[in-house]
Amino acid sequence: MALHYVCRHCSFKIGTIDKDIIESSRLGFQLLSNTERQEMLTTLENGDMIVKTICEDCQEALDRNPAFHEADTFIH
Repeated sequence: MALHYVCRHCSFKIGTIDKDIIESSRLGFQLLSNTERQEMLTTLENGDMIVKTICEDCQEALDRNPAFHEADTFIH
């Protein structure tokens, strides 16, 4: 099983962590609200988890263009 980090705006695959290597409590998911968990975490049939985050390019675009925060996706 693995955690796959993917940008929620452009779908860029940021990286993967093998769940067996790290304790889930160290990832901080327990600190998320139920709403945040529903928005950010998706469990696949094989037990892998998709974690929606923001890549560096999208973060830079958001910093330069605050109006982008209103959109789910944008081109940069």
